[in-house]
Amino acid sequence: MATKAKNSKFMQPMKVSEDLAAVVGKGPMPRTEVTKKLWAYIKKNNLQDAKNRRNINPDDKLQRVFSSKKAVNMFEMTKLVNKHLS
Repeated sequence: MATKAKNSKFMQPMKVSEDLAAVVGKGPMPRTEVTKKLWAYIKKNNLQDAKNRRNINPDDKLQRVFSSKKAVNMFEMTKLVNKHLS
């Protein structure tokens, strides 16, 4: 029963910041949807590092989400995106 409560919390629509909405579209949407749209954007714009596929080289829109970092690894990306969800 506890897993059901955990899943519903995870699937709960979140408010998306303006900077993040510029990349994934207007919210609210669940984290899973944000992540899916973020990866679609990264792949469409070829922002994955060619040598190290775990790194993302953000364009101007993504830099606003990623605190103006030049490169962000996949694991760090989740933490930075969470700051744009409420």
